[in-house]
Amino acid sequence: MLSRLSPRTWLLAAAVCAVLAAGTWLVYGGARAQPASWPEARPEPIALGRPPALPWPSYGQAAVAIAGQAGTLRVYGKQRPVPIASVTKVMTALVILRDHPLSGEADGPSIRVDRQAAIESGNRDESTVVITEGQSFTERQLLELMLIPSGNNAARLLARWDAGSEEAFVGRMNATAAKLGMKNTTYTGSSGYEPTTVSTAVDQLKLARQAMKDPVLRDIVATARTTIPGVKGEIVNSNKLLALPGVVGLKTGTSTPAGGALLWAAHPTSGDRDRLILGVVLRQGEPGDALEDGKKAAFAASRRLILAAQRSAWAKTR
Repeated sequence: MLSRLSPRTWLLAAAVCAVLAAGTWLVYGGARAQPASWPEARPEPIALGRPPALPWPSYGQAAVAIAGQAGTLRVYGKQRPVPIASVTKVMTALVILRDHPLSGEADGPSIRVDRQAAIESGNRDESTVVITEGQSFTERQLLELMLIPSGNNAARLLARWDAGSEEAFVGRMNATAAKLGMKNTTYTGSSGYEPTTVSTAVDQLKLARQAMKDPVLRDIVATARTTIPGVKGEIVNSNKLLALPGVVGLKTGTSTPAGGALLWAAHPTSGDRDRLILGVVLRQGEPGDALEDGKKAAFAASRRLILAAQRSAWAKTR
């Protein structure tokens, strides 16, 4: 009897069998429900053309991206070179660790404090650490003194130790910046004290991606407080945002020409916690603000960006 069915009937029968094999479909409110055997759909990442809305600051410039994830860069403000103050020290640390790599818990060679670094301890118009001529600190300890309390004299001492002079070291900084594609960045000192050291938010994110690949640098910038033999008292990190869940760095910067600046790194607080969100805000605060006001503005702007980025599916999915 089956042989008597027309070709059209055969096609209809085959279609019905295919539907039955796939499972039973139910209808709710005019929409078809998936069969019970249908695999659970994984959440799709937000398309690059539809990135999350971020609470950008009212002033200056900013940028946010996910390390190692192409197409995630978000940018705010005109990207023109501006002073970056002590954010400069991230490049200083990167060059030092490139020239004198440290691994694991190694402290590196001993470095003697010279007369210049000791004299600069008394400079009241800049951020310094109190060290005396003839003291010796390891490479790692000087990196901590530079990055955690933001000691300008520690940065210059490291530069002289590495290259013989700060001027020669600055040449290495600019050469490294060129290799990283930081086309709008110029370094004129190792500490960031000079207003002629300028960069953009986008360029600083390029630096942050590279810097956070070094485990020693990464460990230091995530340190909230420490002690170092030969330095009085507890050393407290100038980056107060380390108290936020997931925040693991990076570096603050404040000066009259720069206003408030902050380069930061954070992990999502849920979802893919191995991902690293990088961000930077520059020129925070209004012209004429006191240094403390600019610093507070940088912290406030960065905090809003960090919390928003951590909550976003954009930072949790691949």
